[in-house]
Amino acid sequence: MPGFVLGGLCLAYAAGAAAGWGSRQLSAFMGDFGLAAAALAAALSCLVYGRAVGGHARPAWLLFGLSSLMVAFGNGTWGWYELVVRTPLPRGSLAEYAFLLFAPLAITGVLVLAQHPRTAAGWLCLMLDGWLIAGSLFTLSWSLALGRIAAGEDCSPLRLALNLAYPVLDILLVSLVVGLRFGGRDGNRAAVHTAMLALAVTVTCDALFTSPELHNTYHSGELLDAGWFSGSLLLAWAPWSPRWRRPLREHPSAGGLPHRRVATTFSALTPYAAAAVCTAGILYNALGGRELDRVVAAAACTVGLALILRQGVMLLDNLSLAQELAHKEAHFRSLVQGSSDVIMIAGANGVLSYVSPAALGVYGRDPEELVGGNLLDLVHPEDVDRVLSEVRRYLARARLATHRSPGTAEPSARVECRISSGAGEWLHVESTVSRHRDGLLLNSRDVTERVMLQAQLQHNAFHDPLTDLPNRALFTQRLRATLGSRGQQGEPGAGIAVLFLDLDGFKAVNDTAGHQVGDELLVQAARRLQGAVRCGDTVARFGGDEFAALVCGPLGRLQVQELAERLRLALSEPYWIGGAELGVAASIGIAFGAPERGPAADPRVAADELMRNADLAMYRAKSEGKGRVVLYTPAMRADLERRTELEERLRLAVREGGFTLLHQPVVDLGSGAVTGVEAQARWRSVGGLLLTPAEFLRSTEHGDAATRFSRWLVLEAVSAAVERRGLPGRGRGVPEPVPVAVRLSVERLCSPGLYETVAAALRDSGLPADELVIEVARMGPDSLADELGRRLSALRGLGVSTWLAGYGAGGGSLGALARLPLDGLKLDRTLVQDLGESPLSRTLAGHALRLGRDLGMATAAEGVDLPRQVSALRELGCGQAQGSAFAPALDEPRLRRALACRGYPLPVQAGPLPARRPYPPDTGDTRTSGRTGATPGRGAHHEGGSDLPGHRAVTGPSGGPHGETVVPPA
Repeated sequence: MPGFVLGGLCLAYAAGAAAGWGSRQLSAFMGDFGLAAAALAAALSCLVYGRAVGGHARPAWLLFGLSSLMVAFGNGTWGWYELVVRTPLPRGSLAEYAFLLFAPLAITGVLVLAQHPRTAAGWLCLMLDGWLIAGSLFTLSWSLALGRIAAGEDCSPLRLALNLAYPVLDILLVSLVVGLRFGGRDGNRAAVHTAMLALAVTVTCDALFTSPELHNTYHSGELLDAGWFSGSLLLAWAPWSPRWRRPLREHPSAGGLPHRRVATTFSALTPYAAAAVCTAGILYNALGGRELDRVVAAAACTVGLALILRQGVMLLDNLSLAQELAHKEAHFRSLVQGSSDVIMIAGANGVLSYVSPAALGVYGRDPEELVGGNLLDLVHPEDVDRVLSEVRRYLARARLATHRSPGTAEPSARVECRISSGAGEWLHVESTVSRHRDGLLLNSRDVTERVMLQAQLQHNAFHDPLTDLPNRALFTQRLRATLGSRGQQGEPGAGIAVLFLDLDGFKAVNDTAGHQVGDELLVQAARRLQGAVRCGDTVARFGGDEFAALVCGPLGRLQVQELAERLRLALSEPYWIGGAELGVAASIGIAFGAPERGPAADPRVAADELMRNADLAMYRAKSEGKGRVVLYTPAMRADLERRTELEERLRLAVREGGFTLLHQPVVDLGSGAVTGVEAQARWRSVGGLLLTPAEFLRSTEHGDAATRFSRWLVLEAVSAAVERRGLPGRGRGVPEPVPVAVRLSVERLCSPGLYETVAAALRDSGLPADELVIEVARMGPDSLADELGRRLSALRGLGVSTWLAGYGAGGGSLGALARLPLDGLKLDRTLVQDLGESPLSRTLAGHALRLGRDLGMATAAEGVDLPRQVSALRELGCGQAQGSAFAPALDEPRLRRALACRGYPLPVQAGPLPARRPYPPDTGDTRTSGRTGATPGRGAHHEGGSDLPGHRAVTGPSGGPHGETVVPPA
């Protein structure tokens, strides 16, 4: 927009000058003060910009401002005399000296802005070019006007020098503007070039004014003033003109080092143009019939001599340039030929015009044979279309970049494809493509090893390293893709089944035969699975002995179950490894895709849910006895959610004190004395009742909540026992301390940190170790027998007694029982409840008690609720008992009163005794391990695990204390 305004002002001034401004007075005003205003605007603009800008350009703009200020002062003085004083401008006025100072200041500014040569030859060429221009212009000017001015002046030499100084300085200024190079190192090249144009316009007008024809007829406000006006406005606008930078012309590899300047067409033709101007001046004198002026002859001779010297310098420079180009060509040729990358040049039609020698080592092909052939003939047929599309896309992008930023470095593109080698193999090649004239330049390298390595890494990332089966990530990816494709077809989950498989008994193989044999068994199992499924199905290994299968297609539930059964039978067949026969079984869970999902269902969520369902079914198969196939049902998910909720409520109850501790007395069947108590947990309901948390405690068999609950039970039992020991007034109705028993499951006893919890509780509380009894809730699996023995031995090392509770129910072998370091054995309630009526129950209980005595253990029974059960146990020789026949689980005040009574009355035998002689009560048996047996009464009871009593209020004895209950309210 400022450029249009500037052009409009110049055109308006030129139109007014051409029309004479309408009056002579206005013409004089515009010719004097109008030019002064334009020059003053240029001076102010340059001075302001000079103060604002930094660097080397600052002095130049300040000098341009001062030179314009001189012009403004001169025009203003001229207008003062012409319009105010109304007299002609006198000779020797200040205006003449002001006009005279314009050129030196401008010349100095031009020299500051010019690019300086870097070598001596450059300085010599600059001076020769300057003289060629200046001498030629001087010769022409002398022939046209300056000679007549010098001949017509009869004044003093000073006046003659002043008259000639104007044109000579203008000629010098024009020579500098034409001959010098201006780089605009501050980035504002437009400002520099606009300033040079403004000075050129001003000097041209000065030259026209110098001619006698115009000088004698000139008056202010005529058309010549429009040139001066335009020059001043151009100089005023120059500092603020839009910035632009010259596009990058040198290769980035130059690295900023000095490089040889290549002459432009203008600079190359400048000396010849100057010689032509000089010749024109001589011809003007000769054709005009004038005598050859000595000044013209001397100037012409010097111009001719300078031209000869300039040609000699250019010849030497061209020779040096040719040698440098030859050296660079040889250098780059050696780089290309010695490069390990293959460099090829292809025309627009794809024909190769150059192939570097590296093609012999990379492709195994002779470069000379490749030249003249088509590039696409070397590309794999499957990659041709992709290569063509990428090249076309690159060319379009390169043309767009060139159009937007002309002269900038063109972008390049990378294309990967397969190239045929001389050996007939397909090599993976990566090529950097760039434009070269009308074709393409390709820099190619062999990346076959890298591609193979990437493929191997990708394969390893999605496959099991041992069996080479897909891993969990690839299985999940395929399952999601299958669900997504079925969802787009409107049949999400239809015909999709996921099977989770787990090898039963694999840990025993690892422990007995070693991990190497176990790995070989896994490999054989993977092969059997692959051979049993269809081609389109996926078999994966998730880790350890867990496998999975993805079955897709038109198969019903019955067919999938038959397939799962075949897989189970295949995995259960004997394995022959290292000449030994090994055997494992398989538990399989099946989950089918839900057909009710809509097309908008997320495949990721559906896949995760399907895998969780199959996992639940597989674990249900293991819990039901292993070696079987189980289908997922929604009840499994509901059961899992219920257990999760129970564990969370249990964790919350432990943390917030939702449990309380009761104790049930253990009575000696010989004397009726209380010989111990068993700690039993109760859940405090919202209504204040204490309920037996049967389902809560069943959920404590596994998980972190179970560990927290077990630690809480031990700590609370020890703390309550210590408080009872510290009661004052012992011997005056205050009970003597008795051992307290805590019942824990096998899994909890073998869990990390339980031994440390017991040891820390005894150490911190000060409770004697012989007053703590740890009971094992039933035997548990034989696989944990060795670990259980180590844990019980460690506890006995602390002085703690160890008992086996719940004997007669659950699993466990007699051999494991004989190996465990136990002090006592307690019969389960299932052997006690029918003692008064069933001879079979009496026989089983008698054998169990006899086994305990033979193993050197003290004996006891739990769940003794009726007097006839007490009588039967006494006859069978049982030493201790607990149950509602004596007392239910008591809170602390009632327990202290019971302990203060020292014992309970034993029931009177009702009816005649059996003919069998009762067993004598067992006291102080000696274990085969050499440890002295526990004293009578060192036993306790805890309805732990799944045989804890159920919902019962402490204050109500009706119904017995062992009834199971529903889940209490949260």
